[in-house]
This record gives sequence, structure tokens and C-alpha cells, in this order.
Amino acid sequence: MSDNLKKTPLNQKHYDLGAKMVDFGGWDMPVQYSGILDEHEAVRTKSGLFDVSHMGEFWITGKDASKFINYLLSSSVTNVKDGFIKYGVLMLPTGKAVDDLLAYKFNDEKYLLVPNASNTPKDYQWILDHKDGFDVVFEDKSDVTGEVAIQGPLAEKILQKITDINLKDIPFYSFKVGKVAGVEAIVSRTGYTGEDGFEIYVESNDGKDINIVWDKILEVSGEDIKPAGLGCRDTLRFEMKLPLYGHELSDEISPLETGIGRFVDLDKDDFIGKDALDKEKAEGRKRKVVGLEMVGRGIARDDYPVKKDGNVVGYITSGSYSPSLKKNLGLALVSMDVAVDDKIAVEIRGKDVEAVVVKTPFYKKG
Repeated sequence: MSDNLKKTPLNQKHYDLGAKMVDFGGWDMPVQYSGILDEHEAVRTKSGLFDVSHMGEFWITGKDASKFINYLLSSSVTNVKDGFIKYGVLMLPTGKAVDDLLAYKFNDEKYLLVPNASNTPKDYQWILDHKDGFDVVFEDKSDVTGEVAIQGPLAEKILQKITDINLKDIPFYSFKVGKVAGVEAIVSRTGYTGEDGFEIYVESNDGKDINIVWDKILEVSGEDIKPAGLGCRDTLRFEMKLPLYGHELSDEISPLETGIGRFVDLDKDDFIGKDALDKEKAEGRKRKVVGLEMVGRGIARDDYPVKKDGNVVGYITSGSYSPSLKKNLGLALVSMDVAVDDKIAVEIRGKDVEAVVVKTPFYKKG
């Protein structure tokens, strides 16, 4: 463990559980406990418990809160009901992404934004630099907020044992405030795995409360849960073709290229990046993210060239062995002429390895 790395309030729990720890964007985080394949299977069939306290938590309040968030994000929060959540992209003027995040709408004058952990400082500065002219208060409470996620088909049954919130009253992409293990918390239902599940946010200066929640979930779950690390979090999201910032979305890749155009509301009056996205839509995308299955032996790693008819047409953004499907799969950013069933090649250490373009998401429940 490096003393230079940031630690979540649950850091000692991971060491106590024998987790393999890694430097993840400057955080000391568990990549696996019992093993990536084992934890992946647990989330798909029962449930897994993740420490996601490294994620950011920004509060935007005030008369212009909705107006300000609409200016920052690709998606619109205007018609979002109180108690619901909107996914959106924090936009650059170029039409590319600063980050992708979730906006929790308490009301028109109160929002919680949840950015990616490694982007939190950058996002904070970006939002701060653009708040002039808006009547809002902007607060970063990342350092005093702990968050755990319970994901999997048994998540609701387990969590219901220790909360006074009726979890059936929380539809997908919504949230409620109540008590979990006797601790005041925000409970939402979003997830990054393709399975049902909940996120629990707890604010406290000393981190004790999120430790209480973590311990209680494990205590009441028995054999129905496993602590899960960053490794299976990535394989789970990958199988569902959920974008990961720095891979399928970045300051060089637009949300239209990523394939999340449904979260781009070009009907809004004005927002950062609107002109560039209007132009991109009018002229037509030049690139898109597709799924591929390796036919030859090898794993498609990030940035490996992708070829069609001997010509480079793009590159791998994410690649992995799929624990659910028992195949080597990849996501690639390629030219628009690449289509499902096309035979392509991935250049692996100087050698072209055969692959085929397949439909996504790779994994479908049942």
C-alpha cells in the first residue's frame, strides 16, 4: 500500500478481506478478492458488493440549478421528475466529452452530480469555470461521502432486510432518502453491470457510517453475496457495452460516436458543445463503436489496430475475456463502413488475428 494513494473509508476492510489492491487513478482500490471470474459470476447469479466511495459527489443548488445543468450536459433535466436520475455527458465545445456522469434531481433547485473518480478534480474545475452568470451554489462533498453498490438478482432481497425504504418504490434510474442499517442514506437504482442493484450514499466526516452499512450488508447476506472488485466491475460493464470514460468516450470521442445519441438533446436552446454536435449530426458520424468476437487466438487489448481488407479502420477501445459468454470479445472505434458479420482482423503484437463484428450488447439476461 502506498502512502501517496487516496483511500476510501472502507480501505482497511479490503485488506482485512485479503483483496488484491491496485493504484486506480490515484486511489488504493481492490481489483479482486476471490477472483475476477468468481466475483463476476456472483453478480450475474446472486449479488456482489462494491466499494465505490472513490466516485465524486457534487451538489448544485440554487435558482438556476436546472438551467446550469442543462448548459453543462448533453442530456436535458427539464422534464425529469423529482426523485429521478439522468445520465449525461459533461461536454466540451468540440462536441467531445469532459466526462460522463449521473444527475440526481431532488427538485429544480437541488441536484447531486456523480462523476467518475479519476475525473473528479478535472470535472470540478470545469464546472467551476462555467458557473459565472448562473445563480447557483456549487459544492464538492466527495471527501465526506461514502458509497457502496450492491448488484445482482438478489440485491433487492438482501438490501430490503436492512432499510426502511420500500425498494419496490424505487424504479430504475430513481432514488429515495431513508435509513440503511440505521444510517441516513440516499438509495438509488442505476448500476453499471446489467443486473438489478442499488447504490447507497452516506455522508459522514469520519467514514464510520459507510463501514456500518458495508458490514451489515455482508452480515445479512450469508452465501448470497461476495465482495467484488474493480476487475469484475469492468468485465460486467464491458459485456453490456456500457461506455467507460477514457475508452469508449473521451475528450477525443463524441457521445454520438460512442452510440449514446439518446442522451444528446439537440433540441435544448444552448449547451456546451451543441454547435459541434449539430454539425456532426448534420454531416453524419465518421466513426462508431462496434462489438467484435475473436475468431483466432488472442485478446484484443486497448489501442490495438483493427483492420478490414488489410486496411486500418479503427482501434480497440476495450477488450477482455467474457466470463459470462466464455469468449474473447472487444469493443472498437471504427469507420462507418464496418458492419455486423464483417470479417476483420485485430493486430496483436504485429500479427493480424481474425475476428468478426457482432451485435451488442454481448450479454443479454436469460
